[in-house]
Amino acid sequence: MGPLAVTQLLALITLTVALDNGLLKTPPMGWMAWERFRCDVDCKDDPVNCISEVLFRDMADRLAEDGWKELGYEYLIIDDCWMSMLRDEDGRLQPEPSRFPGGIAKLARYVHDRGLKLGIYADMGTHTCMGFPGTTLDKIELDAQTFASWGVDYLKFDGCYSNPVEQMLGYPLMSLALNATGRPMAYSCSWPVYVGGLPPKVNYTFLGDICHLWRNYYDIQDSWDSVQGIVDWYSNNQDDLQPAARPGGWNDPDMLIIGNFGLSVDQARSQMALWAIMAAPLIMSNDLRNLDNAARAILQNKVAIAINQDPMGVQGRRLLKEKTRIEVYWRPLSQSASALVFLSRRTDMPFLYRTSLAKLHYDAGNYQAYDVFAGSEMPGFNATTEITVSINPSGVVMWYVYPEQQSKQTEILHGRSFHEAKAGRHT
Repeated sequence: MGPLAVTQLLALITLTVALDNGLLKTPPMGWMAWERFRCDVDCKDDPVNCISEVLFRDMADRLAEDGWKELGYEYLIIDDCWMSMLRDEDGRLQPEPSRFPGGIAKLARYVHDRGLKLGIYADMGTHTCMGFPGTTLDKIELDAQTFASWGVDYLKFDGCYSNPVEQMLGYPLMSLALNATGRPMAYSCSWPVYVGGLPPKVNYTFLGDICHLWRNYYDIQDSWDSVQGIVDWYSNNQDDLQPAARPGGWNDPDMLIIGNFGLSVDQARSQMALWAIMAAPLIMSNDLRNLDNAARAILQNKVAIAINQDPMGVQGRRLLKEKTRIEVYWRPLSQSASALVFLSRRTDMPFLYRTSLAKLHYDAGNYQAYDVFAGSEMPGFNATTEITVSINPSGVVMWYVYPEQQSKQTEILHGRSFHEAKAGRHT
């Protein structure tokens, strides 16, 4: 296909594609298999952890029975390695029968019966990243129809084994095909990762018209170094990324690895806080069957979740990067509230950081704050009051800040408001 034909087709797609199906007005929340379970297909020797319907039924049960669903963790997402190595006789993708003997439609019913939603994985290319059948341009419509017929609610569309022209056409065409099924499906695009992210290679206005969320950067790994690398990339490029986020369209820094092996408790709090500030999807990848109490408390922190799910939908920013290796992040929230995160990149000892709201560009006036992870109200203070926070190495202090005169008004916020979250209520 020549450049002119590509340009003409893109113009047509732009006129017809608008993924405004009312989904993901706040960042999606749920669970995904990839980071924790990868491509474990050895169900003979590892039946508990292999990529199979048993694993996904187990995780659906945990989401439904252990308090996750009520907090908003509603998507159960299959990643790579679910497929048979061959399409069926009609050219359709099919699950590997030895690992998914009941099929995806039956698994979707199991998930839906528990009040959850099912996500699935496909790849815009000849093969998936792990070598299973991909979705070439001629298979996009068929695969979208297949997913809809199974009752799928969310598609993660990867981009291994594809070229830039195929990606330029394929991602918008899949959006069009998903819309055409008549089934509302959330659409996660990996397109920016494969073109290096950022303008001019990525038109975020167009991306926001065709996708609900999009991966900009490399896969997260189970380590603090990986989390820091992602945060650095997002912060260094926030002038391009931050304006792109809005209700219905989100930058995706990848999965929450809290509860696995690579993060300390302080580092786990840091990831949760920073993902909340970034208005990031809260998609866990861990073993919910064997989650310790510290990880559970972080992931189920109602105020952190309320900040992440704020209906205004504005992504936060890094305000300061101090020579002391302390960084300050800020996000504006509904009802004149905001969230502040003080992050330590130090590795030696707790650090006493002194500042004031005025130094962080807050307006004059009196304020109140709530320490999100300590679970405590702060005494009232004004914008010029010097405040001191003690931040553990690679840890955070996270505050919900609101004007003093707003304290009564915020109690009647709709949705997952701060006061509802602090009181343990959810609507």
